[in-house]
Amino acid sequence: MLGKTYDSQVCSIARALELIGERWSLLIIRDAVFGGATRYSDFQRSLGVATNILKSRLDGFVEAGIMRRRRYSEQSELYEYLLTDKGRALAPALVALSEWGDKWATEGEPPILYTHSVCGTGVTQQSVCSHCGRVDDPAEIQATIGPGMPPERIKA
Repeated sequence: MLGKTYDSQVCSIARALELIGERWSLLIIRDAVFGGATRYSDFQRSLGVATNILKSRLDGFVEAGIMRRRRYSEQSELYEYLLTDKGRALAPALVALSEWGDKWATEGEPPILYTHSVCGTGVTQQSVCSHCGRVDDPAEIQATIGPGMPPERIKA
Protein backbone atom coordinates (compact mmCIF):
# COMPACT_ATOMS: atom_id res chain seq x y z
CA MET A 1 0.00 0.00 0.00
CA LEU A 2 2.82 2.40 0.72
CA GLY A 3 4.35 2.20 -2.71
CA LYS A 4 7.61 1.18 -1.08
CA THR A 5 8.21 -2.22 0.39
CA TYR A 6 10.16 -3.07 3.46
CA ASP A 7 11.30 -6.49 2.27
CA SER A 8 14.74 -5.93 3.76
CA GLN A 9 13.21 -5.23 7.16
CA VAL A 10 12.59 -8.26 9.35
CA CYS A 11 10.26 -6.44 11.69
CA SER A 12 6.57 -6.72 12.53
CA ILE A 13 6.27 -2.92 12.64
CA ALA A 14 7.45 -2.71 9.01
CA ARG A 15 5.04 -5.51 8.05
CA ALA A 16 2.17 -3.69 9.74
CA LEU A 17 3.10 -0.44 7.98
CA GLU A 18 2.76 -2.22 4.64
CA LEU A 19 -0.90 -2.89 5.48
CA ILE A 20 -2.03 0.11 7.53
CA GLY A 21 0.80 2.63 7.56
CA GLU A 22 -0.70 5.32 5.35
CA ARG A 23 -2.69 8.12 7.02
CA TRP A 24 -5.95 7.43 5.22
CA SER A 25 -5.67 3.78 6.16
CA LEU A 26 -5.60 4.50 9.88
CA LEU A 27 -8.49 6.94 9.62
CA ILE A 28 -10.61 4.45 7.65
CA ILE A 29 -9.90 1.77 10.26
CA ARG A 30 -10.65 4.28 13.05
CA ASP A 31 -14.04 5.09 11.53
CA ALA A 32 -14.84 1.40 11.13
CA VAL A 33 -13.70 0.37 14.63
CA PHE A 34 -15.04 3.28 16.66
CA GLY A 35 -17.58 4.94 14.37
CA GLY A 36 -19.30 1.88 12.98
CA ALA A 37 -18.69 2.93 9.36
CA THR A 38 -19.20 0.07 6.92
CA ARG A 39 -20.28 1.58 3.60
CA TYR A 40 -18.16 3.33 1.03
CA SER A 41 -20.42 6.39 1.38
CA ASP A 42 -19.89 6.40 5.18
CA PHE A 43 -16.13 6.63 4.77
CA GLN A 44 -16.38 9.15 1.93
CA ARG A 45 -18.70 11.44 3.89
CA SER A 46 -16.70 11.22 7.14
CA LEU A 47 -13.21 11.60 5.69
CA GLY A 48 -13.60 13.44 2.38
CA VAL A 49 -10.89 11.20 0.94
CA ALA A 50 -10.47 11.01 -2.84
CA THR A 51 -12.54 8.18 -4.30
CA ASN A 52 -9.57 6.46 -5.94
CA ILE A 53 -7.65 6.43 -2.66
CA LEU A 54 -10.65 5.16 -0.70
CA LYS A 55 -11.28 2.35 -3.19
CA SER A 56 -7.62 1.38 -3.14
CA ARG A 57 -7.46 1.28 0.66
CA LEU A 58 -10.70 -0.69 1.06
CA ASP A 59 -9.63 -3.18 -1.62
CA GLY A 60 -6.26 -3.54 0.14
CA PHE A 61 -7.95 -4.18 3.49
CA VAL A 62 -10.10 -6.90 1.92
CA GLU A 63 -7.04 -8.46 0.27
CA ALA A 64 -5.12 -8.36 3.59
CA GLY A 65 -8.00 -9.89 5.56
CA ILE A 66 -8.57 -6.74 7.66
CA MET A 67 -12.05 -6.29 6.21
CA ARG A 68 -14.46 -8.42 4.22
CA ARG A 69 -16.74 -7.14 1.49
CA ARG A 70 -20.46 -8.00 1.63
CA ARG A 71 -23.10 -7.01 -0.90
CA TYR A 72 -25.99 -5.21 0.77
CA SER A 73 -28.18 -4.24 -2.18
CA GLU A 74 -29.81 -6.47 -4.76
CA GLN A 75 -30.78 -3.55 -7.05
CA SER A 76 -27.23 -2.38 -7.63
CA GLU A 77 -23.80 -3.65 -6.75
CA LEU A 78 -23.37 -1.91 -3.42
CA TYR A 79 -21.08 -3.37 -0.80
CA GLU A 80 -20.28 -2.80 2.82
CA TYR A 81 -16.88 -3.35 4.32
CA LEU A 82 -16.96 -5.23 7.58
CA LEU A 83 -14.06 -5.58 9.96
CA THR A 84 -12.70 -9.06 10.50
CA ASP A 85 -11.16 -10.19 13.78
CA LYS A 86 -7.84 -9.08 12.30
CA GLY A 87 -9.27 -5.60 11.71
CA ARG A 88 -10.94 -5.32 15.13
CA ALA A 89 -7.63 -6.33 16.73
CA LEU A 90 -6.27 -2.92 15.65
CA ALA A 91 -8.42 -1.15 18.29
CA PRO A 92 -5.74 -1.25 21.03
CA ALA A 93 -3.12 0.14 18.64
CA LEU A 94 -5.48 2.99 17.69
CA VAL A 95 -6.14 3.77 21.36
CA ALA A 96 -2.39 3.81 22.03
CA LEU A 97 -1.77 6.10 19.05
CA SER A 98 -4.60 8.37 20.21
CA GLU A 99 -3.13 8.55 23.72
CA TRP A 100 0.24 9.50 22.26
CA GLY A 101 -1.47 12.18 20.15
CA ASP A 102 -3.36 13.48 23.21
CA LYS A 103 -0.07 13.93 25.05
CA TRP A 104 2.28 15.08 22.31
CA ALA A 105 0.25 16.42 19.37
CA THR A 106 -2.87 18.03 20.88
CA GLU A 107 -3.16 21.24 22.82
CA GLY A 108 -5.62 21.13 25.68
CA GLU A 109 -7.88 18.26 26.58
CA PRO A 110 -8.28 15.06 24.53
CA PRO A 111 -10.86 15.48 21.75
CA ILE A 112 -11.99 11.83 22.00
CA LEU A 113 -12.26 9.59 25.05
CA TYR A 114 -12.42 5.81 24.84
CA THR A 115 -14.61 3.95 27.31
CA HIS A 116 -15.36 0.33 28.11
CA SER A 117 -18.86 -0.41 26.77
CA VAL A 118 -19.54 -2.90 29.58
CA CYS A 119 -18.84 -0.69 32.61
CA GLY A 120 -18.49 2.80 31.13
CA THR A 121 -15.07 3.66 32.54
CA GLY A 122 -12.09 4.93 30.57
CA VAL A 123 -9.87 2.65 28.51
CA THR A 124 -6.11 3.10 28.22
CA GLN A 125 -3.30 1.15 26.62
CA GLN A 126 -0.31 0.23 28.72
CA SER A 127 2.86 -1.77 28.31
CA VAL A 128 2.87 -4.48 30.95
CA CYS A 129 5.65 -6.89 31.84
CA SER A 130 4.36 -10.45 31.50
CA HIS A 131 6.34 -11.43 34.62
CA CYS A 132 6.15 -8.59 37.17
CA GLY A 133 3.32 -6.55 35.65
CA ARG A 134 5.26 -3.31 35.68
CA VAL A 135 6.84 -1.00 33.14
CA ASP A 136 7.39 2.33 34.86
CA ASP A 137 9.36 4.00 32.06
CA PRO A 138 9.33 3.33 28.29
CA ALA A 139 13.14 3.25 28.49
CA GLU A 140 12.75 -0.06 30.37
CA ILE A 141 11.43 -1.72 27.20
CA GLN A 142 14.12 -3.47 25.17
CA ALA A 143 13.90 -5.10 21.76
CA THR A 144 15.49 -8.56 21.55
CA ILE A 145 15.71 -11.13 18.80
CA GLY A 146 12.58 -13.28 18.60
CA PRO A 147 11.97 -16.77 17.29
CA GLY A 148 10.81 -15.44 13.92
CA MET A 149 14.17 -13.85 13.09
CA PRO A 150 15.85 -15.74 10.23
CA PRO A 151 19.18 -17.20 11.40
CA GLU A 152 21.09 -15.48 8.57
CA ARG A 153 19.94 -12.08 9.92
CA ILE A 154 21.33 -12.66 13.42
CA LYS A 155 24.67 -10.97 13.93
CA ALA A 156 27.20 -13.14 15.74
